[in-house]
Amino acid sequence: MSDAVHATVPQLVPGTSSSSAPGPAVLPSDASPVRRGMRVLILGGGPGGYEAALVAAQLGAQVRLIEEHGMGGSAVLTDVVPSKTLIATAEWLRGVEQAGELGITLAGATGGTSVDLAHVNARVRGLAAEQSRDLTYRMAQKGIEVVPGRGRLGPLDDVGVRTVYLAAPDGTTSELHGELVLLATGARPRELPAAKPDGRRILTWTQLYDLGTLPEHLIVVGSGVTGAEFAGAYLALGSRVTLVSSRERVLPTLDPDAAELVEAGFRSRGMAVLSDARAKSAQVVGAGSDEHVEVRLADGQVVHGSHCLMAVGAIPATKGLGLEEAGVALSPSGHIRVDRVSRTTAYRVYAAGDCTGVFPLASVAAMQGRIAMRHALGDAVAPLEVGTVSQAVFTLPEIASVGISVGELEEFDAVATTVPLGRNARAKMLGLREGFIKLYSQRRTGEVLGGVVVGSRASEQILAVTLAVTHRLTVEQMMNAFSVYPSLSGTLTEAARQLHVR
Repeated sequence: MSDAVHATVPQLVPGTSSSSAPGPAVLPSDASPVRRGMRVLILGGGPGGYEAALVAAQLGAQVRLIEEHGMGGSAVLTDVVPSKTLIATAEWLRGVEQAGELGITLAGATGGTSVDLAHVNARVRGLAAEQSRDLTYRMAQKGIEVVPGRGRLGPLDDVGVRTVYLAAPDGTTSELHGELVLLATGARPRELPAAKPDGRRILTWTQLYDLGTLPEHLIVVGSGVTGAEFAGAYLALGSRVTLVSSRERVLPTLDPDAAELVEAGFRSRGMAVLSDARAKSAQVVGAGSDEHVEVRLADGQVVHGSHCLMAVGAIPATKGLGLEEAGVALSPSGHIRVDRVSRTTAYRVYAAGDCTGVFPLASVAAMQGRIAMRHALGDAVAPLEVGTVSQAVFTLPEIASVGISVGELEEFDAVATTVPLGRNARAKMLGLREGFIKLYSQRRTGEVLGGVVVGSRASEQILAVTLAVTHRLTVEQMMNAFSVYPSLSGTLTEAARQLHVR
């Protein structure tokens, strides 16, 4: 799970809406008061699972959370937390490259910087483990029982109690029972039959953190969010990088101007970007010091490298959960179909996170989990609004966006403006030149409908646009809010002034 969208379409139960119009607070169909004491079983300890558990405990439920690998799930242990920790190191190195421009001489630096990848990855794994321990402690504090193992849905009895079969790590099996179930089982890296990861030379993004030395030449197959993030990070760390993109440009689902800026940056710093190139296979060849990876492309070209990262998407972890037998409908891709309050098609079975295919973002998983428990336990809740979901790509520079895209301007009778980051005073002080802010507003009313931020800490700056979109603020309201001078956020209020409706 990454905090950026992988071009997925929300998989909502038929008859529900995915529009961005604000939804009213709703109660469960029987409009009952909060159901204290209800037994809740949660399958999966990632953001969707642990956030749901916290809400359920707050509302007085008895909560058991089943997790196979450790609290936090893949988001904490092998995906979001580790990858962004690695990228933070790469970002620091990019800053070091500007030391001379800022008048800084690095003491003892004769040949530039070097990276001890074993140390970097030890820190990555350590931070992930620390975050997992913190979550485990928090669960205990709130009275939530964390049960090691893997759960599978069983039958529903005549009084509405569901059985969940538990396979424990020691191989034993048992039964758990509850009135409410949340599925938050996540997703796993997609694998190509002719490019099976071996954990040594051919890797998924979950296996990168076991590397002890920096790859001499990393071939990254896939130019979506995951591929672009890791390609940029390893380039900054010092690896030679070849990015194999099956599309005309990298990050094909994002704002074209933002994607082109990132790709141009990749190329200018020495990355080889192979556009419109589809990988057919990857295999390890040679032995000893000659061992390396061959990636064969559909056009017959062969790319040689020391390592290969397969970043070709993810598939939902929904097999073997007893979903079909329990009446949980799946999409053709295997994702669990849910409505805007996270209900599945089975009685009192909800789902959240990457297994639903709504958006593969930790923030969305967490929101889905919270919405599910509030709805199921009788608390007032607003349905999920996919049109207000902000997303970020942690390339260098970062890309963040929310609301409508540039391709939807005509549909919404919207106007746009773009303000380059390079003319911002604070950006000049920091030596930042790459980036811009786009802002979209409705032509007649001035309502802010979306925006794109490209630059340092774009993932932080997008919150202001997200608040504007969520609460239907106008550009006049945004431009009349004080921004600190000098600040990067001053470019946002400048964009709002440019869209001022007379």
